[in-house]
Amino acid sequence: MRHHVYGQSVIHNGTIPTICRQCDMRCGIEVGVESGRIAKITGMKAHPQNRGRLCPKGSAAVDTVYHPERLLTPLKKNRNGSFDQIPLEQAMEEITERLAAIGEKHGRRSIAAWHGEALGFAQQEMYPRRFLHALGSPNFLSVNSLCYVSRYIAYRLVQGYWNACPDFSNARCILLWGTNPPVSHFTFMQPIEEAKRRGARLVVIDPRSTEIARKADLHLRPKPGTDGALAWGLMRRLIQSGHYDKEFVSRYGAGFEAAAAYADQFTIQMVSAATGVPPEKIEECGSLIVDGRFRTVNYVGVSLEHQENGVNTVRAIACLGGLIGAVDREGGDPWPESLGERALTLYDELPLLDQEPIGVSEYPLLYDFYKECNTMKAVEAMLGKGPYPLRALIVCGGNPVNTNPNTAKVAEAFSGLELLVVRELFLTETTALADYVLPAASFIERAELHIYAHYQWVSMSRRILQIPGILDEYAFWRDLAHGLGFGNEYFPWQSEEEVNRWLLEPTGITPQQLRDHPEGMEYKTVRYEKYRKQPLATLSGKFEFASGYLQDLGHPALPVYEEPYYLRNRSEDFPYLLISGARKREYLHSRYRNIPKLRRLHPQAEIELNPADAAALGVRDGEDVRVSSEIGSVVLPARIVGEEELLPGMVQITHGWEGQGNVNRLTSDTITDPISGFPLLTSVPVRLEAVYGGGDSTP
Repeated sequence: MRHHVYGQSVIHNGTIPTICRQCDMRCGIEVGVESGRIAKITGMKAHPQNRGRLCPKGSAAVDTVYHPERLLTPLKKNRNGSFDQIPLEQAMEEITERLAAIGEKHGRRSIAAWHGEALGFAQQEMYPRRFLHALGSPNFLSVNSLCYVSRYIAYRLVQGYWNACPDFSNARCILLWGTNPPVSHFTFMQPIEEAKRRGARLVVIDPRSTEIARKADLHLRPKPGTDGALAWGLMRRLIQSGHYDKEFVSRYGAGFEAAAAYADQFTIQMVSAATGVPPEKIEECGSLIVDGRFRTVNYVGVSLEHQENGVNTVRAIACLGGLIGAVDREGGDPWPESLGERALTLYDELPLLDQEPIGVSEYPLLYDFYKECNTMKAVEAMLGKGPYPLRALIVCGGNPVNTNPNTAKVAEAFSGLELLVVRELFLTETTALADYVLPAASFIERAELHIYAHYQWVSMSRRILQIPGILDEYAFWRDLAHGLGFGNEYFPWQSEEEVNRWLLEPTGITPQQLRDHPEGMEYKTVRYEKYRKQPLATLSGKFEFASGYLQDLGHPALPVYEEPYYLRNRSEDFPYLLISGARKREYLHSRYRNIPKLRRLHPQAEIELNPADAAALGVRDGEDVRVSSEIGSVVLPARIVGEEELLPGMVQITHGWEGQGNVNRLTSDTITDPISGFPLLTSVPVRLEAVYGGGDSTP
């Protein structure tokens, strides 16, 4: 079904500055409008986030807005499983009536919302959080139970804060653990390049030879999931040599003695055996850290979260940051201060802990630290396996049938709901299962606040375009709340403009000031070493090498190292190791593959193979390979990479592809980190078979 753009109204003409939301970097952009139509998008030079640069996804926002398959009209599934177009007013009325009936029948906690990145996080996700608690349900879900929050929890436990973008530009040594910024976070590259021009040394820790690894002064290639052993080995070196921040540790640390005793076992020989990294490279890394002390950035990428030992691995890396004097230091890991805006959420007024948020008994930290419910447990609750059923779900800008592990199980769960509503820009695997599909507003059609805590900077995006019949994020949740009878109390604002003004009131900044300064404003001068005058935001107020909070929950107090799953459970049936999720620059998760100029660059899913493995399988470039795990199997064409790109025995499939290319047909939702509940996605044991020719192979 194709839906052609019609009835658009351009609110502004000329060149209009705003904020890009094609990914979560939120770059400043300038939108050129000619003859009532967006003609081009360029980077805003004055915005500190990107300073004029723009990635391919950003410029392709024009293609997103005017895409011939853009959803513009509500759809309702009919009895034969196809969709009919219906008026927006009818869709909202019917959805409201069905939500009310389900809440009456099963209790309001049986209703959940699942927010995705296609509509943006931050302010956008606060609307469903507010709606749910006003309704009486604690069950907010998002991709955050697969991405980001595991690192956030780990750093919160150790030092009380997580800085999503440390001070690269002023560092003398930069350690990047399992991340490839030129592809995943291109705004990091300018400050990294500035630091390198001033003599900073770049260390990349990644089993793959990535674009950033090829720029590194030192590239360490540990076996996937063994980064925790490497972090402990580096800590041991600092402690035994005395090259650590003794003043910080003694005055502001807790549990250091226990950590030092535990670290003693991580000799260079032991760490080398555990990780596969040569001893001389471990020693060289330790020397670079010593040289860069007090100005060392220690940044962890998402791939480390996708191990079942992820939280403790990241905790160990955070502890290393404390030893090297990076905590709240220039050139290290500054502690961001908040803008001081009002909160849209209702966790203080209506905490709803008595309603037993889904997954809170198994993974309490996810809810304690981020008020998020575990999506894998939510899927089980939809299948009737939880403490109570989830019967209605509203998905906004997410595609869980593609992006969550164990695709078949997610599809089964969504298909059995009494009500599934999906708000999207395009039809997806998830919208195919919905009862109602509602068109969503792109970022070009919204006006919201954007807070860059690492710069202590605030900007505001502008609504440039309005399409009749499409509700922005606030308007959708406002109208639903009013239909259910609690809008006057909890959604009293008439527009995004009123919401933004209300949010900003305590700060003294007005929406007009932000319109006058489209590049944004510094809301507070960055200060360092604040822990000298105020406690760190941990439960003890100190830097916690050991966590009493975790110990009380039955977990080790120290971030102990545990071998990854595939090493503890070696299987002759699944001898290869699958890494899923390495990004392509043109795509973000399951998005943008419908944009022709981007699709041409990477037209299909493929399995990346080391040449030795391809030879053992008897496959050539482009020939099909069957990949099987304990969950399922897919058939993909082979792409044989350079022998340095992937270690023998390792394969890589980028996530986000539709249909047979979806790597989450292979990933499990039951092998999880015991602290965060994050699933194992980046070291999945698999078997490979040539579909024609050479049969299977053991590396």
